[in-house]
Amino acid sequence: MTEFIPPGTRWHALSSPFPMKRGGALHGARVAYETWGTLSPARDNAILIVTGLSPDAHAASSALDDTPGWWEAMLGPGKAIDTTRWFVVCVNSLGSCKGSTGPASIDPATGQPYRLTFPDLSIEDGAAAAVEVVRALGIERLACVVGNSMGGMTALALLHANPGIARSHINISGSAQALPFSIAIRSLQREAIRLDPLWNGGDYSENAYPESGMRMARKLGVITYRSALEWDGRFGRVRLESDRPDEEPFGLEFQVESYLEGHARRFVRRFDPNCYLYLSRSMDWFDLAEYAAGGDVLQALATIELDKAMAIGATTDILFPLQQQEQIASGLRAGGADSSFVPLPSPQGHDAFLVDFARFDPAVRGFLAGL
Repeated sequence: MTEFIPPGTRWHALSSPFPMKRGGALHGARVAYETWGTLSPARDNAILIVTGLSPDAHAASSALDDTPGWWEAMLGPGKAIDTTRWFVVCVNSLGSCKGSTGPASIDPATGQPYRLTFPDLSIEDGAAAAVEVVRALGIERLACVVGNSMGGMTALALLHANPGIARSHINISGSAQALPFSIAIRSLQREAIRLDPLWNGGDYSENAYPESGMRMARKLGVITYRSALEWDGRFGRVRLESDRPDEEPFGLEFQVESYLEGHARRFVRRFDPNCYLYLSRSMDWFDLAEYAAGGDVLQALATIELDKAMAIGATTDILFPLQQQEQIASGLRAGGADSSFVPLPSPQGHDAFLVDFARFDPAVRGFLAGL
């Protein structure tokens, strides 16, 4: 059970007890975050970034941590999210293993890791924790909430539960509810972890770690994060240079297999399996429609109070398909926001916002320039 905390991390102590949506409460919990830029005297230039499942709060380099962040190309002086103008806060998700309290954290009541005694985690819990960070920084109203992937869900939950907390919103490859295909994929990922004997009902250690389950889960995830178009263009049917060893007659043979294996091995020891299970399930549970009479997701989106919004997606995204971003834009527009839908013809699937900066940078830069 390991937590992976970037050196520039700061912490906010959550209210204690911190009630969870599906029951139970956390005591002595904390949320990790990082900041860039300077908060204006009027405290009206703050942007909140809420992340996907695996990223930490280190979205970009800073004076406290000069290592490149996961969104380095988008955040900083003169970049799309210009830190000479904006005060930016990035919050690590509650339930993660990157500094915020989660299943890998120590339960103060027992002195042992929570493991599966951690309360059921919902997207709404992460949203409530992020709001506490914003309030602790003395920010009454955000200029913008930016949510990527799972963070797009968190952003919508946050905006719905806190009317007027932000003037604008950028939803990037996000959704207002989990769709059956995405639920099915994540279910298989969780099953791969749970069926690894070393998972041991969540009671594993560094020496007895469910590496095979995590590898399979990560490989399946990476396959859905990118598109068939990219796999074809990047790898084709190119084989590995060496022949298969006799003792591995069904081992790695193609370059695409080797890529997936390398990607998975780099990930498995950098993310806690139980945290992965909890965060994955929270996405499946999320459905903004439950807050509207008759379960109408567009009606629920229309209750969110914003001046301006933009929903961006990649045409090749199969995990959070483009129709979900179009739905978000339509629903927010019905609620009175100046809302735009921006479909981007990126070949890189769901992960496009992390790599296709030639397309995503102008969209985000243009939106923020108009605030």
